[in-house]
Amino acid sequence: MYIALESLFGGGVNKLPVDCEFDFSKEELDGVFPFTTPVSVKGEIKNVVGVVTIEADITFSLEVFCDRCAEPVKLDFDIPMVHGLVSSLNEDDNDDYILIEDMKLDLLQLTLEDTFLALPSKFLCKEDCKGVCTKCGANLNNDSCNCKKDIDPRMEALLGLLED
Repeated sequence: MYIALESLFGGGVNKLPVDCEFDFSKEELDGVFPFTTPVSVKGEIKNVVGVVTIEADITFSLEVFCDRCAEPVKLDFDIPMVHGLVSSLNEDDNDDYILIEDMKLDLLQLTLEDTFLALPSKFLCKEDCKGVCTKCGANLNNDSCNCKKDIDPRMEALLGLLED
């Protein structure tokens, strides 16, 4: 979805509202397709004293598996999207601003990038998730297991001394 920005950069208008939804259901993340609801973008693009910015909120839900216990979990996200927009750059290597070529902003691509960059590296069902037992596979959040801990082979000789 492209938004024409000639009127903002030219000074014809001061604000453009942004209110749209995108379907990310075909976007893959770690081998699954977690976007089961539309990704919503709401905010505005504005020109304040010649500085054009986009300020919006990206909201969506993900259905993923906990990285510790593998239980399904639904997580809600609200990500701020704030970027400075320019029609030309003095330096080619400048990540502080988004260059708007042809006076059109690709809102879909910008939303996709901001969404994936804001996702956590691990998804957890709860902050203190205990995970699963590496021996029997029991979910330690729900059950306790009676598995004995493995003895470090370097310490095994010392344990023999304690038994004597």
